[in-house]
Amino acid sequence: MMEKLLNLPMVASQHGNDVNELMVLVHWLMGALLVGWALFFAFTLVRFRAADNRKADYNGVTGHSSTWLEICVASLEAILLIGFAVPLWAKVSGDFPADKDSTVVRVVGEQFSWNLVYPGPDAKFGRQDLGFVSKDNPFGFDRKDAATKDNVVSVNELHVPVGKPVILSCSSKDVIHSFKVVPLRVTQDCIPGLNIPTHFVPTKEGKYQVICAQLCGNGHAAMAAGVVIVESEGEFKKWIASKSTGGGAATTFE
Repeated sequence: MMEKLLNLPMVASQHGNDVNELMVLVHWLMGALLVGWALFFAFTLVRFRAADNRKADYNGVTGHSSTWLEICVASLEAILLIGFAVPLWAKVSGDFPADKDSTVVRVVGEQFSWNLVYPGPDAKFGRQDLGFVSKDNPFGFDRKDAATKDNVVSVNELHVPVGKPVILSCSSKDVIHSFKVVPLRVTQDCIPGLNIPTHFVPTKEGKYQVICAQLCGNGHAAMAAGVVIVESEGEFKKWIASKSTGGGAATTFE
């Protein structure tokens, strides 16, 4: 009920409800603090108005109620952090699925689009090296490596099968970007020189917008052209096959 009251976006991933639960608890705490501090402010306006306090009180506060109140608020925040936020983070970041059981994709942000690299039907990425990087080979794949030939490169269109773990390895070609898909409750920075993994399990078929959650330049808004298409396993395999045999990757490396 609270989720509807807050008008939270739809959830399309396995861990999304856990994220919603944490947000609801945080809103309850913020609501309680808002009411509490508003009442305290109203009390001070009446209690310490000029009509009754024409002379300054040089003794100050002598009780410990404010100290206990601060301890109470800090304790609630600690419970939220230690009891909910940290376990959720540990669950999402630590419990990684195996590559063999997942759809593995490399996400490479650039000004101003998203590059998605798939290993192709053989489930193997071609060898990469900085020495291979050139204008017509921006990802530095070894063209002589057999595994490179069926790699699939897509721009602004990430296809994944529903109900199967997805592992994203995020990086960037230029500045810091941040790959964010709200319905999937996924946000991961893409930093040049690093490959940062994140994972999720999509639970609903559909098309979801990708946004960049990090200001990345004058064309930052163009990063919102990216989409995640969650589809059936069969449709996903058809898409991969059409791209790998139809030159989806080969045209990039030729």
